[in-house]
Amino acid sequence: MDKEKEQSSEDHQNSLDANKVEKHLPENTISAQQAENIEQHPKHNSPQLTDDNIGAELQTTNPKLQTEEMEVHHHGHVHEKKKWKEYVFQFLMLFLAVFCGFLAEYKLEHVIEDQREKQYVQSLIEDLKNDQIVIDKHIVTVQKSALMMDTLVDILNSPASLSNRTGDLYYLARLAPRLSPLSINNRTFEQLKNSGNFRLIKNLTTSNRIMNYYENLPLLRMLESINETEFSDYKQVASKIFYSSEFIKMEGMDNEIQRSLENPLLRSKNNDLLQELSLFAVYLRGTKKGVIANTKALKSSGAALLKYLQDEYHLD
Repeated sequence: MDKEKEQSSEDHQNSLDANKVEKHLPENTISAQQAENIEQHPKHNSPQLTDDNIGAELQTTNPKLQTEEMEVHHHGHVHEKKKWKEYVFQFLMLFLAVFCGFLAEYKLEHVIEDQREKQYVQSLIEDLKNDQIVIDKHIVTVQKSALMMDTLVDILNSPASLSNRTGDLYYLARLAPRLSPLSINNRTFEQLKNSGNFRLIKNLTTSNRIMNYYENLPLLRMLESINETEFSDYKQVASKIFYSSEFIKMEGMDNEIQRSLENPLLRSKNNDLLQELSLFAVYLRGTKKGVIANTKALKSSGAALLKYLQDEYHLD
């Protein structure tokens, strides 16, 4: 019994020592039990154990080792350098984007300018339509005035029948010399000229025709100014021939001049004064003839320009 106990105690001690040794063995070594199994059963382990086989087995049975080795061989992401062709391609794409943006802006600007040009032309067309109406009325008025001047000259040059026609003489002397300025509408033209927007009219022929139409106005204004000067001289002579009280009697409602039903007396029948007044009447008549001719030319130019703009821009 004592021997069995000693033998059992010895075996237990050896087993503990073997376990301790096995725990402290390196990972690439095998345990005594494994070596004993290899020696006892060589036939059942047909592959011969080598260092490589043992290492493979240890790797298979130890996933921690695989993970550690994988972590050791894991490499970070390597940034490859871009080729010069990629830089050229990116530059070309950026250039095309900027260029296309420039083209779009350029096209938009032209569209806006075309719209503004049409707006100005439409406004010009409206001005020209109104001008045609005003010019027609003005021509009729000036023509009547010129005819009245002709009659006035005839009476002044006929002293024998003057006493029986003083009523006509007062009426014609008061009304015939008047000349109202032509009230033409040039607001759009002045706006184009003063704001520098005449550049919007891209067609040179169109801009020249517009300029030619409005260039008739200065001559017309000059003739109107001459008429005012001649009228001032005329009134100085007329004040020596006519009574102002008779002129006042001729004024009706809204300052309308009405012919006297009688033949009022003249302040003077001096032939020299009558001839002097007749001379100024002739001057005034000639100026009115010039106004009529230039106004007709303005009407003709305006009508042609109106039709041209309507056809060119397809506007009404």
